[in-house]
Amino acid sequence: MRTTADRIRQAVSFELIGVLIVTPLFAWAFDHPMGDMGVLVLLGATVATTWNYVFNLIFDHALRRWRGDVRKTMSLRVVHAVLFEASLLLLLLPIFAWWLDVSVKEALLMELSFALFYMVYAFVFTWAYDSLFPPQQDHQGAHDAG
Repeated sequence: MRTTADRIRQAVSFELIGVLIVTPLFAWAFDHPMGDMGVLVLLGATVATTWNYVFNLIFDHALRRWRGDVRKTMSLRVVHAVLFEASLLLLLLPIFAWWLDVSVKEALLMELSFALFYMVYAFVFTWAYDSLFPPQQDHQGAHDAG
């Protein structure tokens, strides 16, 4: 299991890198001012960072209970990315519609584009992060502090 500090480093670095990539890309793609998109992305990143921590904690505990191990196989990485993005989409949909003053349908299309981007990004980022900072193995039932 990961420590609380490691989970925070993972969540914050994920969001910072994502914001730097997605803000200019989606301002251009959706023809909205960079400032409007920047505020939306930062608001979304704040929600996503919090949810990232909580989701990963829940997912790791579920893996440990289900498999006795928190290491992810390729198929578990896909499940992880899809579940995270689907749940985040539901959290952010009303914010997108409100902030950009668009219909829920338009916001859903935008959010699906964000989700597709972030699903691929989450898969690649988490794989790279796990390679750079491998999760520690539980030793004789020891539990992490986070």
